[in-house]
Formats: sequence, structure tokens, C-alpha cells
Amino acid sequence: MEDKRNILVVDDEEQIINVLKAYLEKEGYNVYTAYSGKEALDVFHKNTIHFIILDLMLPDVSGEEVCKKIRLKSQVPILMLTAKAEEDNRINGLDIGADDYMVKPFSPKEVMAHVRAILRRVDRNSIKADIIEFNNGDLTIDFDKMEVKKQGNNLKLTPMEFKLLSILARNTGKVFTRDELVVKMQGYDYDGFERTVDTHIKNLRRKIEDDKNKYIVTVYGIGYKFMEAKDV
Repeated sequence: MEDKRNILVVDDEEQIINVLKAYLEKEGYNVYTAYSGKEALDVFHKNTIHFIILDLMLPDVSGEEVCKKIRLKSQVPILMLTAKAEEDNRINGLDIGADDYMVKPFSPKEVMAHVRAILRRVDRNSIKADIIEFNNGDLTIDFDKMEVKKQGNNLKLTPMEFKLLSILARNTGKVFTRDELVVKMQGYDYDGFERTVDTHIKNLRRKIEDDKNKYIVTVYGIGYKFMEAKDV
């Protein structure tokens, strides 16, 4: 690859880190490592990290807390690793901002496949602009700072709301089915999440729209789209 990506691997098991590091470096990535949550946050804040592989069971700060702290400042892709196979744990990990979730034990080759798939999704969703304005500044989205402003006032969005808004706003005019939004937000579909897309859309509309400015359009029988730039 032309520009090497920096990947942070966080796990308290040295063998897992060594194996993943070897596979990642073989595919051309630069690899940073951390054995605790505190160390992971320190490495993240001191370096430019493009992807994080994050174990949930860490000796100090939990993986969930690490993910929450990172999501306050960044939308860097996060692949969670855990020994917890229960659905509630998986759903919780995704809801706090993880892009995908893998249960131990796993194949290193499968981890690489997930990393490549997530990065492909990120690349497809990304645009060059770090800040997008709609309707002469009525709505402003700063992707680097993860800030959304309505008429100059900061809005409080959940990580999932920000991710959903980012997908729609970076692809103005494109119609997404609910299934497509699930895949782009979560990495894969699981029972029940499709229905919550409507709830996230409803909450987003309440926060970013008013009587004069409408942004998210329902395409009946299909899904949703964000109004094209020329329309807003």
C-alpha cells in the first residue's frame, strides 16, 4: 500500500499481540501495541492511529471504557476482541461505538479479513472534506472533532447517531436500505438491530431538523437518504 496505516493492537496476552503483530506487519501495516487500557489510551493520544484492535478484558481500564473515551474524540475504526460470547455483550460493544466484534478463540487470518473489510468500508464512506456545511451553515459537521452544530450550537449526539449521520451526510442523495445502514454502522447484521435504525433516524431528525430545514428523507419501502447538497 502507498501510505502505511498505523494499527494499535491492545491485549493483555503477549502471545495474541505477537501473532497479530506478525500478520499485520506481513500485510504492510505499522503496528503499535499496548497491554493495558491506560497504555492503549496513552499510545493513541501520542500517535496517529488509523485502526484499533481492542480486547475487552484488560487488567486496568476495561475495553469498553477505552472505546468510550476514544469515541469522545475520534471515529477511528475499532475491532473488539473478547471471550464473552453472549449477544448482550456483543450488542453493548457495538452500541458504544465499535465497528465489529470477534469472539475468542479466533483465526488470525479471519482477523485480517475483518480489518480489511472495515477499512474498505471506511474508505468508501470517506470524503476529503473534514467539515461539511448545509444550508448556509444551518447544519455543520466536523468529522475530525466529531462535532455537529445546529445554527452554531453544539448538538449532543450518541456515537451511533454520529456514525449514522456521517454515513448519510457523506453520501448526499444516495438511498440506503436499512440493511445497508446496519452493515455500514455495525459490520454485520444481527437480529433486532434493523428496527433500531428507525429509532436512530427519529432521534437525529429531532436534533438536526426544524420546520424550515429538513435533511433526512424517508424513501418509502426502501430506506433513507440525506438531501442532496443542491436541495439544502
